[in-house]
Amino acid sequence: MTQSSYPFIAIDPVAFSVGPLDVHWYGIMYLLAFLFFWAGGAWLAKRRQWWGWNAQDVGDFLFYGMLGVVLGGRLGYVLFYGFQNFLDDPVFLFRITDGGMSFHGGLLGVLVAMWWFGRRTGRSFWQVSDFVAPLVPVGLGLGRLGNFIGGELWGRFSDLPWAMIFANAIQPGGWRSEELEAAWRAGALDHLARHPSQLYQVLGEGLGLFVLLIAYSRRPRPTAAVSGLFLLGYGCFRFMAEFFREPDEHIGFVSGEWLTMGMVLSLPMVLAGAVIMFLAHKGWRKH
Repeated sequence: MTQSSYPFIAIDPVAFSVGPLDVHWYGIMYLLAFLFFWAGGAWLAKRRQWWGWNAQDVGDFLFYGMLGVVLGGRLGYVLFYGFQNFLDDPVFLFRITDGGMSFHGGLLGVLVAMWWFGRRTGRSFWQVSDFVAPLVPVGLGLGRLGNFIGGELWGRFSDLPWAMIFANAIQPGGWRSEELEAAWRAGALDHLARHPSQLYQVLGEGLGLFVLLIAYSRRPRPTAAVSGLFLLGYGCFRFMAEFFREPDEHIGFVSGEWLTMGMVLSLPMVLAGAVIMFLAHKGWRKH
């Protein structure tokens, strides 16, 4: 019997249940991201003393940041990717497991949180964002890992040796289908293998961007420079990942057979990040 040469990704999105409450892997990834921000932020505050933060500041900002990520991420997804669904059924806004979250919306939510926190603590927006920026990529990477475990936001078709077969890409809820698993074991699904683009994003906008920002911020930089590098770095990593990621089905390609909504939303980040870094190093802000 022919045996498939590709891994079959069919994982129960529910990690465990407590009574009637289902705890999803995606939610666990969010929790781990927030815990890392708290612990990593305390570490940075101690070792990057020129930023003027302490552990209490980190904990206080985390509250605002959590609201910004969750509310902004969901509103962003509905606005950028599922607005018609919202018009058809306004309750769609609150069904977080239906469509998930948008990074770009979450970013906008965090920007509002940073502005508000800065006002309350007497810091400028850039002083807040420079401290926060190096901590964000780990959360992004964990979010993409949650996408992978949930078998969502998969990549385009591929015959590369590390390609994978995502059950949910073949059939909604396919992770629980015994027929699909049997077909995979027989090698009948090999033509449906895809790029594990979620893992590409874990390595790029997660690990790669984290290392870049931590290394860059090892010594004092001009105000806003770290923030600019975050925007520039994320935009580049995300733009590259979009070449391997399957476009959202209800949107498809924005133009031609290559330009996606993710690319459209990432290009302004690249431009803004480059401009901010240039101006920061030219001394446009002294504090």
